[in-house]
Amino acid sequence: MISEKLKLDDIDRQIISLVQENPSLTHTQIAENINRSQPTVGMRIKKLEKDGVLQFQPGINFKKVDLFLATVEVNTRKPDEIIEMAKFCPFILNAFRLSGEHNICVLLASSKLDKLDNIVNYHFRNNPDIHSCSMEVVTEISKDLILPIDFDSEEHNPSLEEGCGAKCKVKIAKTQGLV
Repeated sequence: MISEKLKLDDIDRQIISLVQENPSLTHTQIAENINRSQPTVGMRIKKLEKDGVLQFQPGINFKKVDLFLATVEVNTRKPDEIIEMAKFCPFILNAFRLSGEHNICVLLASSKLDKLDNIVNYHFRNNPDIHSCSMEVVTEISKDLILPIDFDSEEHNPSLEEGCGAKCKVKIAKTQGLV
């Protein structure tokens, strides 16, 4: 059970559920909803945050904006390199290791679909260490999906030959030995 694995009691679960439903609730409002004191709620939220169980993440709600969100699944001999690259590319929101036909899944976002296609072509389809690559554009999102976005991606015009060009954060990181 999730609660047992995270070592959460009923009060913690109630707090997390309320915060997930409405992140703008005050500690006093949460306390009223769960019939506990405000200091108790504050201490529990602080502990949940300290333990990394509860986080408040600012970002863009992809359900409510007109941006392209895509997933890219790849099968590569060097998954660590893709995970490292994801830390620098402004188009990549996150990357995940998978256990299946593909061993990496990458989330990408941009205001222009051709930019995403060029990023996929340059970083993945053009990479000899990648055996297969599949890009899917998300067409509908059922629940709010809040993800941080790097606005620097708008300054880049990626191409198959040059990636993002001289400003490519991945290339810069490689020259500095960070990737």
